[in-house]
Amino acid sequence: MQVGFIGLGNVGGKLSGSLLRNGVSLQVHDLDEVLVEAFVAKGAKNGVSPAEMMQSCDIVITCLPNPAASAAVVQAMLAHVKPGKIWLEMSTTDEAEVKRLGALVQAKGGQAVDCPVSGGCHRADTGNISIFAGCDRHSFEAVLPFLTKMGRRILHTGDLGSASILKVITNYMATANLVSCAEALTVAKGAGMDLKVAYEALKISSGTSFVHETESQLIFARIDRDANRQKASVERLKKQTDVLQKALTKEDEVLKKASEEQEKAKLEAEARRFAEEKAKREAEEAETMRLADEKA
Repeated sequence: MQVGFIGLGNVGGKLSGSLLRNGVSLQVHDLDEVLVEAFVAKGAKNGVSPAEMMQSCDIVITCLPNPAASAAVVQAMLAHVKPGKIWLEMSTTDEAEVKRLGALVQAKGGQAVDCPVSGGCHRADTGNISIFAGCDRHSFEAVLPFLTKMGRRILHTGDLGSASILKVITNYMATANLVSCAEALTVAKGAGMDLKVAYEALKISSGTSFVHETESQLIFARIDRDANRQKASVERLKKQTDVLQKALTKEDEVLKKASEEQEKAKLEAEARRFAEEKAKREAEEAETMRLADEKA
């Protein structure tokens, strides 16, 4: 079977990489031509466009950043959907929207499956991610061999749209857990704890979780990085203050010296004036005595 993969971003690039690594005949498409070229260099084929991929592929997988992008791609492919064609949506999307788009595909005789993933980019990269599949049983069995090449835990969740509901719920739980992990590590940091020790303690405690084990190291790395940046900022400010202080001290010395020189010049001018006045008086006195001597 020929598989097409549209969307080679953070998650899509890793999922499609697993397909290619496992020998699947793969076409790829992305708005970023650099990403496409990288896959072509590894053995994939440039799918050129969504429409051409639906024409030539049995299964077209989308992994896109938002529902609007998925809708645009499905509309582009729709004219070439027919019995035997499968659209497999791996984007995180809205239940109502995946049902709407799936109905359009089904109305043309094709099959639609919503297959969001859970577990993070690192697990997607190793083919160890979890995949939910919302569709009829026949469609699930058709795509299962490809899902097992991208993920380790595959769960058929029921009808189309059910997987997207569960994906949003798991995202909510993971986010709530992530917030609690961040708060816990912030408290540990505030108490002066070594965050690596705190991480290990939480990891072996009843408070551990998948989110803690995979994300908390990123959190305390960020906390440490911010602390280091703050420390560096304080050190830079201290250096700048020291430079400014030295400059001010130098300026004070220059001003003091200038003041002393001005005072010295003033005293010297006073001394010269006094000497000149004294010399003038002495000359006048000498002239008076001369005139007195002449009269005598």
